[in-house]
Amino acid sequence: MVFHAVPMTLEHATAILKWTYPFPYDFYNTEVSDEAYAELLDGSYQAVVDQEQLVGFFCTGRSAQVPAGLPLGLYADDCLDLGLGRHPDVTGQGTGFAFCSFVLETVKTESSLPIRLTVATFNERAIHLYEQLGFRRQTTFSTTHATFLVMTQSQPLPLISFFRLAMFRRLQRASPGLSC
Repeated sequence: MVFHAVPMTLEHATAILKWTYPFPYDFYNTEVSDEAYAELLDGSYQAVVDQEQLVGFFCTGRSAQVPAGLPLGLYADDCLDLGLGRHPDVTGQGTGFAFCSFVLETVKTESSLPIRLTVATFNERAIHLYEQLGFRRQTTFSTTHATFLVMTQSQPLPLISFFRLAMFRRLQRASPGLSC
Protein backbone atom coordinates (compact mmCIF):
# COMPACT_ATOMS: atom_id res chain seq x y z
CA MET A 1 0.00 0.00 0.00
CA VAL A 2 1.23 3.43 -0.94
CA PHE A 3 -1.07 6.08 0.50
CA HIS A 4 -1.28 9.66 -0.71
CA ALA A 5 -3.25 12.53 0.80
CA VAL A 6 -4.92 14.65 -1.86
CA PRO A 7 -7.32 17.59 -1.68
CA MET A 8 -10.95 16.56 -1.29
CA THR A 9 -12.80 16.92 -4.58
CA LEU A 10 -16.48 16.85 -5.44
CA GLU A 11 -15.92 13.38 -6.94
CA HIS A 12 -14.34 12.11 -3.69
CA ALA A 13 -17.10 13.66 -1.58
CA THR A 14 -19.80 12.07 -3.72
CA ALA A 15 -18.16 8.65 -3.38
CA ILE A 16 -17.77 9.01 0.41
CA LEU A 17 -21.41 10.01 0.86
CA LYS A 18 -22.43 6.81 -0.92
CA TRP A 19 -20.43 4.54 1.39
CA THR A 20 -22.61 2.22 3.47
CA TYR A 21 -21.30 0.34 6.48
CA PRO A 22 -22.81 -2.82 8.00
CA PHE A 23 -24.32 -2.83 11.49
CA PRO A 24 -23.15 -1.57 13.97
CA TYR A 25 -20.89 0.65 11.88
CA ASP A 26 -23.91 1.93 9.95
CA PHE A 27 -23.77 4.69 12.57
CA TYR A 28 -21.15 6.23 10.25
CA ASN A 29 -23.39 6.21 7.16
CA THR A 30 -24.02 9.79 6.01
CA GLU A 31 -27.06 11.11 4.20
CA VAL A 32 -26.39 12.96 0.99
CA SER A 33 -27.21 16.62 1.60
CA ASP A 34 -25.95 20.08 0.76
CA GLU A 35 -24.63 20.34 4.34
CA ALA A 36 -22.69 17.07 4.03
CA TYR A 37 -21.11 18.23 0.77
CA ALA A 38 -20.30 21.63 2.28
CA GLU A 39 -18.51 20.03 5.22
CA LEU A 40 -16.48 17.59 3.12
CA LEU A 41 -15.45 20.41 0.78
CA ASP A 42 -14.75 23.11 3.41
CA GLY A 43 -10.97 22.64 3.20
CA SER A 44 -10.53 20.68 6.44
CA TYR A 45 -10.86 17.28 4.72
CA GLN A 46 -8.35 15.38 2.62
CA ALA A 47 -8.93 12.21 0.64
CA VAL A 48 -6.55 9.28 0.98
CA VAL A 49 -5.86 7.28 -2.15
CA ASP A 50 -3.91 4.10 -2.80
CA GLN A 51 -3.00 3.55 -6.44
CA GLU A 52 -5.53 6.22 -7.40
CA GLN A 53 -8.34 4.41 -5.54
CA LEU A 54 -10.15 6.30 -2.77
CA VAL A 55 -9.57 4.29 0.41
CA GLY A 56 -10.35 6.84 3.11
CA PHE A 57 -10.28 10.41 4.29
CA PHE A 58 -9.33 12.50 7.27
CA CYS A 59 -10.14 15.92 8.66
CA THR A 60 -8.64 18.18 11.29
CA GLY A 61 -9.90 20.96 13.52
CA ARG A 62 -13.55 21.68 14.28
CA SER A 63 -14.76 19.18 11.66
CA ALA A 64 -13.17 16.38 13.70
CA GLN A 65 -15.05 17.33 16.88
CA VAL A 66 -18.42 15.95 17.98
CA PRO A 67 -20.53 19.08 18.53
CA ALA A 68 -22.02 17.76 21.81
CA GLY A 69 -18.54 17.82 23.35
CA LEU A 70 -18.11 21.57 22.82
CA PRO A 71 -20.38 22.84 25.63
CA LEU A 72 -18.73 20.32 27.95
CA GLY A 73 -15.35 21.99 27.39
CA LEU A 74 -13.77 18.86 25.94
CA TYR A 75 -12.08 20.53 22.99
CA ALA A 76 -9.54 23.00 24.33
CA ASP A 77 -7.10 24.45 21.81
CA ASP A 78 -4.18 22.47 23.27
CA CYS A 79 -4.59 19.60 20.78
CA LEU A 80 -5.15 19.08 17.08
CA ASP A 81 -8.43 17.23 16.57
CA LEU A 82 -8.36 14.45 14.01
CA GLY A 83 -11.21 12.57 12.38
CA LEU A 84 -10.90 9.80 9.86
CA GLY A 85 -12.88 7.31 7.85
CA ARG A 86 -12.14 4.31 5.66
CA HIS A 87 -13.89 2.84 2.68
CA PRO A 88 -16.20 0.08 3.99
CA ASP A 89 -14.59 -2.49 1.69
CA VAL A 90 -11.17 -2.08 3.35
CA THR A 91 -12.20 -2.06 7.01
CA GLY A 92 -11.52 -5.07 9.21
CA GLN A 93 -8.75 -6.40 6.97
CA GLY A 94 -5.72 -5.63 9.14
CA THR A 95 -4.67 -2.52 7.20
CA GLY A 96 -5.89 0.05 9.72
CA PHE A 97 -2.50 0.39 11.41
CA ALA A 98 -0.79 1.37 8.16
CA PHE A 99 -3.62 3.73 7.20
CA CYS A 100 -3.72 5.48 10.58
CA SER A 101 0.08 5.69 10.74
CA PHE A 102 0.06 7.43 7.36
CA VAL A 103 -2.65 9.87 8.47
CA LEU A 104 -0.82 10.64 11.73
CA GLU A 105 2.48 11.28 9.96
CA THR A 106 0.68 13.51 7.45
CA VAL A 107 -1.04 15.70 10.05
CA LYS A 108 2.12 15.93 12.16
CA THR A 109 3.81 17.76 9.31
CA GLU A 110 1.22 20.53 9.77
CA SER A 111 1.14 20.80 13.57
CA SER A 112 3.29 20.00 16.58
CA LEU A 113 0.27 19.86 18.89
CA PRO A 114 -0.70 16.54 20.49
CA ILE A 115 -3.38 14.70 18.49
CA ARG A 116 -6.88 14.22 19.90
CA LEU A 117 -9.64 12.09 18.41
CA THR A 118 -13.18 11.21 19.36
CA VAL A 119 -14.58 7.74 18.66
CA ALA A 120 -17.92 6.04 19.36
CA THR A 121 -17.42 3.64 22.27
CA PHE A 122 -19.05 0.72 20.44
CA ASN A 123 -16.20 0.90 17.90
CA GLU A 124 -13.90 -1.30 19.96
CA ARG A 125 -11.91 -2.28 16.87
CA ALA A 126 -10.89 1.37 16.29
CA ILE A 127 -10.24 2.01 19.99
CA HIS A 128 -7.89 -0.97 20.13
CA LEU A 129 -6.05 0.32 17.07
CA TYR A 130 -5.75 3.84 18.48
CA GLU A 131 -4.32 2.43 21.71
CA GLN A 132 -1.72 0.51 19.66
CA LEU A 133 -0.80 3.87 18.10
CA GLY A 134 -0.17 5.43 21.51
CA PHE A 135 -3.53 7.09 22.19
CA ARG A 136 -4.84 7.13 25.75
CA ARG A 137 -8.43 7.29 26.96
CA GLN A 138 -9.32 10.68 28.44
CA THR A 139 -13.08 10.99 28.97
CA THR A 140 -16.46 9.92 27.66
CA PHE A 141 -19.67 11.79 26.92
CA SER A 142 -23.05 10.81 25.53
CA THR A 143 -25.49 12.14 22.98
CA THR A 144 -28.95 10.84 22.15
CA HIS A 145 -27.34 8.61 19.48
CA ALA A 146 -24.12 7.27 21.04
CA THR A 147 -21.50 7.46 23.75
CA PHE A 148 -18.13 8.85 22.67
CA LEU A 149 -14.59 8.42 23.94
CA VAL A 150 -12.05 11.23 23.67
CA MET A 151 -8.47 9.97 23.25
CA THR A 152 -5.16 11.83 23.03
CA GLN A 153 -1.71 10.95 21.77
CA SER A 154 0.60 13.27 23.67
CA GLN A 155 3.76 11.20 23.23
CA PRO A 156 3.66 9.64 19.76
CA LEU A 157 5.37 6.30 19.37
CA PRO A 158 8.91 6.64 18.02
CA LEU A 159 9.27 5.58 14.41
CA ILE A 160 11.14 2.43 15.44
CA SER A 161 8.10 1.39 17.51
CA PHE A 162 5.90 1.72 14.42
CA PHE A 163 8.25 -0.63 12.58
CA ARG A 164 8.37 -3.12 15.45
CA LEU A 165 4.58 -3.14 15.79
CA ALA A 166 4.12 -3.51 12.04
CA MET A 167 6.59 -6.40 11.97
CA PHE A 168 4.90 -8.08 14.93
CA ARG A 169 1.48 -7.75 13.25
CA ARG A 170 2.86 -9.39 10.07
CA LEU A 171 4.32 -12.25 12.10
CA GLN A 172 1.08 -12.58 14.05
CA ARG A 173 -0.94 -12.89 10.80
CA ALA A 174 1.48 -15.55 9.56
CA SER A 175 1.36 -17.41 12.92
CA PRO A 176 -2.03 -16.73 14.54
CA GLY A 177 -0.99 -18.21 17.90
CA LEU A 178 1.82 -15.69 18.38
CA SER A 179 1.39 -13.24 21.26
CA CYS A 180 3.42 -10.63 23.13
